[in-house]
Amino acid sequence: MKKLLFAGMVAALALQSCGDNKPADADQATVTPETDNFEYLSEQFADLKIVRYQIPGWDKLSLKQKKLVYFLTQSGLAGRDMMWDQNYRHNLEIRNALENIVNNYNGDKTTDDWNNFMVYTKRVWFSNGIHHHYSNAKLTPDFNQAYFETLLSETNTSIGDEAKTAIFSNADMKKVNLDPSKGLVKGSAINFYDADITEAEVDAYYASIIDKNDKTPLSYGLNSKVVRGKDGKLSEETYKVGGLYGASLEKVIFWLEKAQEVAENENQAQAIGLLIKYYQTGDLNTWDEFNIKWVETTGDIDFIHGFVEVYNDPKGYKGSYEVITQITDFDASARMKVLQDNVQWFEDNAPLMAEHKKANVKGVTYKVVNVAGEAGDASPSTPIGVNLPNANWIRATHGSKSVSLGNIVSAYAGASGAGTLEEFALNEEEIKRAKTHGKVADKLHTALHEVVGHASGQIEEGVGTPKETLKSYASTLEEGRADLVALYYLMDEKLVELGLIESLEVGKESYESYIRNGMMLQLRRLNVGDEIEEAHMRNRQWISKWAFEKGAADNVIEQRVVDGKTYFVVNDFQKLRMLFGELLREVQRIKSQGDYEAGKALVETYGVKVDPAIHAEVLKRSEKLKSAPYGGFINPELVPEMDADGNITNVNVTYPNDFTQQMLDYGKKYSTLK
Repeated sequence: MKKLLFAGMVAALALQSCGDNKPADADQATVTPETDNFEYLSEQFADLKIVRYQIPGWDKLSLKQKKLVYFLTQSGLAGRDMMWDQNYRHNLEIRNALENIVNNYNGDKTTDDWNNFMVYTKRVWFSNGIHHHYSNAKLTPDFNQAYFETLLSETNTSIGDEAKTAIFSNADMKKVNLDPSKGLVKGSAINFYDADITEAEVDAYYASIIDKNDKTPLSYGLNSKVVRGKDGKLSEETYKVGGLYGASLEKVIFWLEKAQEVAENENQAQAIGLLIKYYQTGDLNTWDEFNIKWVETTGDIDFIHGFVEVYNDPKGYKGSYEVITQITDFDASARMKVLQDNVQWFEDNAPLMAEHKKANVKGVTYKVVNVAGEAGDASPSTPIGVNLPNANWIRATHGSKSVSLGNIVSAYAGASGAGTLEEFALNEEEIKRAKTHGKVADKLHTALHEVVGHASGQIEEGVGTPKETLKSYASTLEEGRADLVALYYLMDEKLVELGLIESLEVGKESYESYIRNGMMLQLRRLNVGDEIEEAHMRNRQWISKWAFEKGAADNVIEQRVVDGKTYFVVNDFQKLRMLFGELLREVQRIKSQGDYEAGKALVETYGVKVDPAIHAEVLKRSEKLKSAPYGGFINPELVPEMDADGNITNVNVTYPNDFTQQMLDYGKKYSTLK
């Protein structure tokens, strides 16, 4: 719930915030490429571009550190099948069939049918399943079932009737459905609940086991699937050794045990040990112990590892498997330490109700890191920033870690197309401001969102957690709340005083790009007739549209049409800041008091419906742009050198450039669930 995803939507505006909010970034200017002429863009197909990234400073690591990184990345890949199965119950069977066809088909590969089959297969790989990684809609193959049957026959590939039907039928059309009228649970294809279980049953089940007065609540349901027994009663199958996904977790643990042996310090070794114990037992108390120890751990190498984010669960309980292995960028991190050191000032001066402010914001850390490998929900589509842990009580008592993925941001920039800014910004003043200040604005938006935004505010005594009180609106309200914190402070002279920006021109650029994105640009991602369902797209729109409407009397944001093209222009930046502050106060109240009806009204009124005329215009104007709206990555490959006794003497990095080959290799090396 606390992650930033990249949305590949704009050139100078190219980055999104937390789960995908505003164009935001880590530190584009500070990551020095290992190879100046490195080719970042590998290929484009459908609405996707495949990008490569480098690992700056790899040769500066000690052998022990290289081994630690290698073992951690292998542990992540060993569990990738879990993510596929979590996404949809037929995904693994479908993936195995597609890969067998690609590996063994010797027929005509010049036909449109074969090309369409390969595009479909690559889209499935990219999404870890047959539903779009972002829109959650089922991917539609541009070949018919008869051709697929031919491929199955000619490659001796077997696939069950249910899985085959799933590819071509109109069933299970949404991985995550957020339309309450369709049933949040039964209307979602995500494999967290047996297919016949209803939302009301899930609510009743968790209401029966959750103690709302517990000040240190467990992350109930995070690592389990809810199933119906023969007696009709619900229970949970826990992800653990000897339980659900046990075969994958055994392989994950194998590599984690090796990582523990080469940990940088005792705290890190203990954290890895607790993670191993958690995977062995599935005990959520151990998960909390791990997160507390992880927050306290420092080192050059760090990792995100577990069933972490709950975006894929319409009820907000179930965590998706995700691993990111990272190396600290010390120079970039040092420059951002000033924000970390002043987090209490930001809390004290936030436009919140006094009872919703934290008297003592604890343990917030912020780093720029370079990714060495990703798996599960973080690959191929990756966040550009993460703030964890998600448990509010751990964050309040023990602190949190915020990271921006510097080399990922640089790779996106290196692979970005051109022309989007020029197409959707009204005049040269806006364009110049974006080109001059966009990188700094993006970096600060990300930092403020993660470090200040997610650490800010507190829930009133006796109010349940947001997933209980705000339900399906919890994620979009939280991401919007963090965005509003960032937006409010980006026009504050305090940033100039702290030396983070030279002038408020940075804030102006951030406001312009956010409104441009929330009102228009992000609509590139939707098909005609779609409503917005993804949580972060929703929060960008409900913030932008609310501010547009509330500022209409003062013409704060103006909708202009020039030569038949629509633009949204910020006329009064200070008044817009006050509107952001007003909305922030209200959203924090909604969260602090668990006001479901107010949260629902805000999101449904401003964040869901799409203006069809604006949408059609955006799609038409985007046709000429060369850059696909979504991006994801080919991971570097870490290759150990061994001596005659089988000991690792070095770990080298290679940079594959063939997405198909990497996916086929992963299928052969890391298939742990059958």
